Amino acid sequence: MSIEEPAARKTDAQAAWIAESGLVVVAAVFGLTFVVIQDAIENVPPWSFVALRFLLAAGVVAVPYAAQIARLSRSGWGAGAGLGLLLVGGYAFQTIGLVYTTASNSGFITGLYIVFTPLMAALLLRQRVTRWSALCIATAAVGLLLLSGYGGAFHPLGDALTLASSLCFALHIIAMDRAVRLFPTGALVAVQLATCGTLALCIALIKEDFRLPGEWDAWGAIAFTGLAASAFAYFVQAYAQRRTSPTRVSVILGMEPVFAGVFGYWLAGDRLTPLGWAGAATMVIGVLLMDVKPSRMSLKWGRSVFTGRPQAFDIVFTRHGRGRAASRSAVPHTRTAGADGEWLPGHLEGPEGANAPGPSALLSEHGRTG
Repeated sequence: MSIEEPAARKTDAQAAWIAESGLVVVAAVFGLTFVVIQDAIENVPPWSFVALRFLLAAGVVAVPYAAQIARLSRSGWGAGAGLGLLLVGGYAFQTIGLVYTTASNSGFITGLYIVFTPLMAALLLRQRVTRWSALCIATAAVGLLLLSGYGGAFHPLGDALTLASSLCFALHIIAMDRAVRLFPTGALVAVQLATCGTLALCIALIKEDFRLPGEWDAWGAIAFTGLAASAFAYFVQAYAQRRTSPTRVSVILGMEPVFAGVFGYWLAGDRLTPLGWAGAATMVIGVLLMDVKPSRMSLKWGRSVFTGRPQAFDIVFTRHGRGRAASRSAVPHTRTAGADGEWLPGHLEGPEGANAPGPSALLSEHGRTG
């Protein structure tokens, strides 16, 4: 063991703490968007709003990273476009599902990406899910159930479409975990946002009467969601996912409805029921428990529930622009400083020498606003 190893672990722990603190800010921004867009979407059709928001965000990110985008390999463009497609798919399934199910069902089922993400991380990325992590995830899911006011009414078609939405959001987090380790962060985020905006514009032109908003309030909402809840938020998520696990990302971002309730109470006069507040508190407890060291508990909590096998993501995201398939040894695995005992891929520079440039997800008017 080298003498520098303890210092390296301390540095990794500090980087993970900063990254996860940024994700908490992102969750708060996503929660605030519920209040910001509440009046704006009365004057702008939903997909038109989403298109303007993400095209603005893509333009803002593209300006400082124009050189990175110009050098981005074909695989990098494909990865960014794939991330954008997963986001648009998530919101499309969610929006269509709302026609056939209730808002409570939609809110709860969409939020199940908190549960799906660690399962997919184990299956696709070979990351362990410990019993302690599973307990924290279950706690957050119970809190989400209480907060959503889920009443148990079953709507087969709408619930199935919303479930597909949740899976898309979980896959987006998993895909982001691999992509940010291989391609430049700024270029990747710009391509992702541009894909979201372009696809949303196509949907708006086909299904809606696309038009520019005529009210300043609507333009203000577009500016806020484009700059804060898109450009800044997705940059922070990309930065954080180089330093923490998909499981922790999903649980922290899952606090979005908690912040939505707080901001709704503070700014819009909304009032949660006692059951809703209990759910919010339970979700916060689940997130805070993620930072309790398993070693402080019985040793059995450190054992993994299961470890997934390497699947398609290792193949898709280890092919570079030159057409060479990276060997499996090119993706080293190291123990991170996370409290859940997960194995994470070590920091890996992409083919363009991509390091995360430092801290900086699609809007749903009904459920997950990220």
